Amino acid sequence: MQLGDKIRIVRKKAFLTQEEFAARLDVTISTINRWENNRVRPNFKAMRKIKDFCTSNGILYDDIEIEWLKNGRRSDDYE
Repeated sequence: MQLGDKIRIVRKKAFLTQEEFAARLDVTISTINRWENNRVRPNFKAMRKIKDFCTSNGILYDDIEIEWLKNGRRSDDYE
């Protein structure tokens, strides 16, 4: 399962639309769409927001983090 699939599962576990999830993470709807369709991956700052969201909603985060780290670090992850 790819990172985008795992992000989609987190959103659906919280019963949120892409629009609602975007608002909670303070990103655009198109960003959520690109993540979920594996067109781009979240940067480091976004991953912290996803982790905080998961923690505050009782959703396991470890699988998302493992998948994100599995693809290795890229310079744009820290922008």
